[in-house]
Amino acid sequence: MESMTKRAIVIGGSLAGLFSGTLLRSIGWQVDIYERSAHDLDSRGGGVVLQADVVTALKKAGIATDKLGVDALERYYLQKNGSIEKMAMRQTLTSWNILYRSMRRYFPDKHYHQGKVLAQVQSKGAKVTAVFVDGSCETGDLLIGADGPNSTVRQQLLPTYEPQYAGYVAYRGLIDEADLAPEVAKIFTERFVFYDFPNSHILAYVIPGENESLVPGKRRFNWVWYVNYDEKTELAHILTDKNSKCRTHSVPPGMMSPAVDRAMRSYADLVLADPFKKLVAATKEPFVQSILDLTVPQMAFDRMALIGDAAFIPRPHTAAGTAKAAANAISLAEALVDHSHNVPKALQAWESNQLSHGMQLWKQGRSVGDRSQFSYGKSRTEG
Repeated sequence: MESMTKRAIVIGGSLAGLFSGTLLRSIGWQVDIYERSAHDLDSRGGGVVLQADVVTALKKAGIATDKLGVDALERYYLQKNGSIEKMAMRQTLTSWNILYRSMRRYFPDKHYHQGKVLAQVQSKGAKVTAVFVDGSCETGDLLIGADGPNSTVRQQLLPTYEPQYAGYVAYRGLIDEADLAPEVAKIFTERFVFYDFPNSHILAYVIPGENESLVPGKRRFNWVWYVNYDEKTELAHILTDKNSKCRTHSVPPGMMSPAVDRAMRSYADLVLADPFKKLVAATKEPFVQSILDLTVPQMAFDRMALIGDAAFIPRPHTAAGTAKAAANAISLAEALVDHSHNVPKALQAWESNQLSHGMQLWKQGRSVGDRSQFSYGKSRTEG
């Protein structure tokens, strides 16, 4: 089979890279993934709403999908007066960790390379080469830029396209079920809970716990709270960690500065509904991510492709960022098969629908986010 001699180089070992790597392997390609971090990535992230494209991608790769998440049976919308609006809606909630580990276990260690920082990409004839900072080079038939918002591949191919700050951040937290008072835990268990108020909203749901546990009592509560901060006068302070390092887009668990942590908790006490106040108070290591916008005019470049957050960043209100990365990878594998593994032809056929899909999600997320966060101007509410 000719495709067995085809080799793909995937830059970025997070979810988008693993979706690509596992699906390309499923159609007979040799695949190596190169991740810039020298450490395992599975301590990152929080909850993910499980979408159909993610399940499809895992199934196509031959990965089990029967124990991926926790089912929420309904939605609760908490009201300022203490009442609750209820809506029946079944959703499966999973975690970044469980998706990462499911694919990482399946992908061969000898083909997953950590601590590999890309310097540049070079395309020549029927081959494409990745040159790394350590001086090493890798050559293949296809190179996939799955290296996230700060994509080095995108910076070379589309140097004028960079993520833009959307005007607000997401504070996030994870709490073990056992660490939350039972009467508070009851409100958030088996449901998706929201509290909306002027220029902000917060949401929470249960996700798998440590070691991917789905056992009640050993799972985790995941919450996300969107808060407006001015880019010029406030954002750098929020993104400066406890070691006084100003980070690009996010501060991970355990690294938030004490001043930002205290201010966030004080603000929660001022403006949140009581159950959410208690949820935030019980969180030991909150983290924060700036909300970004990114669109690109092109995803295919002869023998190179941009996928996931390296191409489009839809705001998280779509609950579709992970699913979009899966959809990019599914369609790419299908296009390669449909075009007898002719890479330029496959990428050309693949690109149009992926651009449309990315732009649709970006517009949808921007619309929902701007309505939520900026309906009353751009300031934060004072409670």
